[in-house]
Amino acid sequence: MNRSNSSLIKQLARELGFSFCGVSKAEFLAEEAPRLEEWLQRGYQGKMGYLENHFDKRLDPTKLVPGAKSVVSLVYNYFPKEIHESADKPKIAKYAYGQDYHFVIKDKLKEFMAQIQEEIGEVGGRVFVDSAPVHERAWAVKSGIGWIGKNSLLLNREMGSFFFLAELILDLELEPDGPMKDYCGTCTACQDACPTGAIPEPYVVDGSRCISYLTIELKDEIPTEFKNKMEGWAFGCDICQDVCPWNRFSKPHAEPQFKPQGWEELSKQDWQEMTKEVFQKVFKKSAVKRTKFEGLVRNLKFLSQTD
Repeated sequence: MNRSNSSLIKQLARELGFSFCGVSKAEFLAEEAPRLEEWLQRGYQGKMGYLENHFDKRLDPTKLVPGAKSVVSLVYNYFPKEIHESADKPKIAKYAYGQDYHFVIKDKLKEFMAQIQEEIGEVGGRVFVDSAPVHERAWAVKSGIGWIGKNSLLLNREMGSFFFLAELILDLELEPDGPMKDYCGTCTACQDACPTGAIPEPYVVDGSRCISYLTIELKDEIPTEFKNKMEGWAFGCDICQDVCPWNRFSKPHAEPQFKPQGWEELSKQDWQEMTKEVFQKVFKKSAVKRTKFEGLVRNLKFLSQTD
């Protein structure tokens, strides 16, 4: 194992703005296989059919990167300095406040890879940020940068959960870090607070009931059973994170590209009369574009309905 290469990679990660960096051995995720299979069999993926694809690749990094020896897991903070939520306006999940993280972080990962090759030599591999079938949270736990909370998100003792995960899968042998223990204890705050009952048991999320799924992934009409349960969320949802005690340690990010892009200035009337032109202007580089204009309008209409 090369301790100096592991230390160098962690130092480069810090210099690029990543809060945490951990290493695990690239091997088959034997413990995760039955969990993932059961979750899919329960239908908790809803209409996210893509989660059923590439089952083997999700569990075996060597199927994504032939000759893979190490998985480098990274954390990038997105907790905002100012929270833009009010009772009379629709709410957007904090991760979507600024520019689309896929592009922002992918650029950093490409730079990271270039620096590794410059410092160490010929290193092969791929970079991932919520892309390709990588079982991100499982690798993050193995690398010691957090544990899976009861809301199924990765938690870190120093910064909670308002962060993005990213990975490098490399054909370079590195010294692995050990896994982190679970610090949720007897707390059930996330389960108790979820208005749609999307966390039926600890560590299990029924994706088909999650407000994030309903407002982003679901392309059909939102089922009427969720009327008056959305708590104002028009894109995504932060409830299970907002109530998590570990998020009292969240600190504002220092990434200029994650600052709100103008949508935060929309009035209640602007939201109610949202046009395609306004949507394209204020969400030009935003992750909110994922739901498309029609999807956002559907969400806004659903929020305005009352029994």
